[in-house]
Amino acid sequence: MSRFHRIQAFLGLQQSIIGLLTMVIFVGMGERMAERFLPIYVMALGGTGAIVGILSGLQNLLGALYSFPGGHLSERLGTKRALLVFNAMAMIGFLIVILIPTWPAVIAGSFFFLSWSAISLPASMSLVAKVLPKNQRTMGVSMHSLVRRIPMALGPLLGGWFVDTWGKITGVRLAFVAAFFMVVVAIFLQQRLIEDDAPKAQDPNGTRPQRNPLAVAKRMSAKLQNLLVSDILIRFCEQIPYAFVVIWCMETISSPVSGEEFGVLTVIEMVTAVLCYIPVAYFADRVGKKPFVVVTFVFFTLFPLFLLFCHSFWVLVPAFILRGLKEFGEPTRKALIMDLAPDDAKAAMFGVYYLIRDSIVSVAAFGGGLIWQYISPTANLVTAFAFGVIGTLWFAWRGADMPLPEAGGERL
Repeated sequence: MSRFHRIQAFLGLQQSIIGLLTMVIFVGMGERMAERFLPIYVMALGGTGAIVGILSGLQNLLGALYSFPGGHLSERLGTKRALLVFNAMAMIGFLIVILIPTWPAVIAGSFFFLSWSAISLPASMSLVAKVLPKNQRTMGVSMHSLVRRIPMALGPLLGGWFVDTWGKITGVRLAFVAAFFMVVVAIFLQQRLIEDDAPKAQDPNGTRPQRNPLAVAKRMSAKLQNLLVSDILIRFCEQIPYAFVVIWCMETISSPVSGEEFGVLTVIEMVTAVLCYIPVAYFADRVGKKPFVVVTFVFFTLFPLFLLFCHSFWVLVPAFILRGLKEFGEPTRKALIMDLAPDDAKAAMFGVYYLIRDSIVSVAAFGGGLIWQYISPTANLVTAFAFGVIGTLWFAWRGADMPLPEAGGERL
């Protein structure tokens, strides 16, 4: 086997995985060019901090409500067909914002374009679980997370240039135009590269894929429940200030940054994350996942506290490096969810996990807007830090690991 094919096998880059990753780049690029600047866009259109909080809360709530249907449709339609439906939904949302420049249109469009990441994630994780052996799943999830960071880094950089060049309103609308056409390209490549998989008519016990999320939730193990509790608390830490990070950097601090500079900060964050993924995936599959998840939660916790003391571009640079480090063990956490999910309902269980998690976390996002507007930005960041401390301690105490798989797979 040539060195190229050995590297390809080591990274789990089978044809369907390559098709998935290609789709992630194009749809993600369009999404991040525009979505990252939505708080600035909403404020420019006359919205308030509370409206920004509503938009952030919707992102979590819709992510929750769409996660289980995403997993269910993936099992009923097959991954390839399900992803086509999800991409079409994103295009509808982009068109609404392009054609109607008002903040209520952003809220309406968000029901479609904010759904893409959440509704497609169970299908994506299920595809990884189907295509790759268990001892390569963390690597497969890590490659998905790594490639997602390419548009998450370059999208805001390009979107910031749009905002600086054409203004907060026209620039964001033009970014959505670019996003629309990138999804068209993604659909074409996805349909060419991802292999057809048959819809799941029934599971090994002779029953159809479960439509009732409560029935799936009853099958959640105690180990997965403990991971879920800690994850909810950590997402409170992340989502309370999430939508306001761009406002903090571009409007609140004593020396605000430009849109392009904020894009550079995002690139720094994503490069930091990308540098972690492959080595962490390699060791997590060999020495255990829990230590890497604990370290990840520590980085989540420290970011809002560190951000509180950052008031200029160069001080924000280490803050965004820290923000990138919070992705240290995120693919490991997702792989742990798949390991702890039943073999016959991995997509559905993944969807239920996110349904429960993000339904609860949406309260934090809504509340973050109220704290920001009616108390203070400082209170917003300190509250986030407190939830991070609790979540980290909970997982360190109650979190479980999985037995290590037998050695196997390709090595460099």
